[in-house]
Amino acid sequence: MKVLHVYKSYYPDTVGGIEQVIAQLCTALHAIGDESRIFTLSPSADPPVLSRSEGEVHRSRTTVQISSNPLSIPAFAEFRRQVQWADVVHYQFPWPFADLLHFAGGVRKPTVVSYQSDIVRQKVLLHAYAPLMYRFLRDADAVVATSPHYRDSSPVLSQLDRKVRVIPNGIDEASYPEPGRDRVTAWREILGEGFFLFVGVLRYYKGLETLLRSAQGFEGRIVIAGTGPEAKPLQEYAARHRIDNVRFVGAVSDADKVSLLRLARAFVFPSHLRSEAFGMSLLEAAMHARPMICCEIGTGTSYINVDGETGFVVPPEDPAALQDAMHRFLREPELAAQMGAAARARFTSHFTAQAMARSYHELYLELCREPLMASP
Repeated sequence: MKVLHVYKSYYPDTVGGIEQVIAQLCTALHAIGDESRIFTLSPSADPPVLSRSEGEVHRSRTTVQISSNPLSIPAFAEFRRQVQWADVVHYQFPWPFADLLHFAGGVRKPTVVSYQSDIVRQKVLLHAYAPLMYRFLRDADAVVATSPHYRDSSPVLSQLDRKVRVIPNGIDEASYPEPGRDRVTAWREILGEGFFLFVGVLRYYKGLETLLRSAQGFEGRIVIAGTGPEAKPLQEYAARHRIDNVRFVGAVSDADKVSLLRLARAFVFPSHLRSEAFGMSLLEAAMHARPMICCEIGTGTSYINVDGETGFVVPPEDPAALQDAMHRFLREPELAAQMGAAARARFTSHFTAQAMARSYHELYLELCREPLMASP
């Protein structure tokens, strides 16, 4: 089975949750016997083809970018060539330009759309885009949500006159490095252990100002790993309010991330807007048997983290509730260990890359069989 994965950006140009999902999926599909290619845009597209372990990355040069939506004139011809190679075309949504590519390319191959997120911030542009968006989603042979929570709460998915399937995103534990004792020891000397950890890109929807507010009067320590557009404002907020129990450690490698997870008491993920549609960092925490604290925003975060079982789910933008949950884990280490073990068990049963790939492989086969079954 030849699968063309389509998304607006990819490694090494950008690093994010959807890029990670694509890489994990392609690698796991390869183990099944499927061949993957990734079609994407790049500011330079030099070279136009990258060879990576998960598959070839075919890049067209970005012509212009509008509201985080890259567009490319050369992409139209290159996309048609890649579709000719593929048995299945698998889009990651949202990327409005992919809708144009789909219709301009006259795609007649089986198509899958992984619906990763509603469009949350660009309200005005969404109004203009909506007719094309619904036409695209209805033209796809299958639309997949990443959690039942998101499927049931999305105003867009509820408008589709079809059953939306659910296939959770997943990760492969073997793809993470073993950090080694020296690296873990080095982080322990810097930060100690038993702290509360956040890892991710520091964006507007991550709820990190609420986390800083919850740190005031909190008896424990908080470590924020990552960088992004909100890094400077958050650090300035912490300095202005003299919040001295929060440590910003900047961007970290995968080996450092594993080290921090091993030293943490619990993982805290205070995203407060639906832009946080799933939460790949939560999967990493669960994989490492860390209990979690997240907010109820009707998305995959509270599907990964089951309230009272694998951690606590609190109201968004509620620093008192967030602090109370952290104090529970701080004062009750046995409870933290118990919920961490439950998080690990839920990860292995629901969120491995292998389970994700098997589900998509079966879907691809189903869609490829349908025209044959319908033929006279």
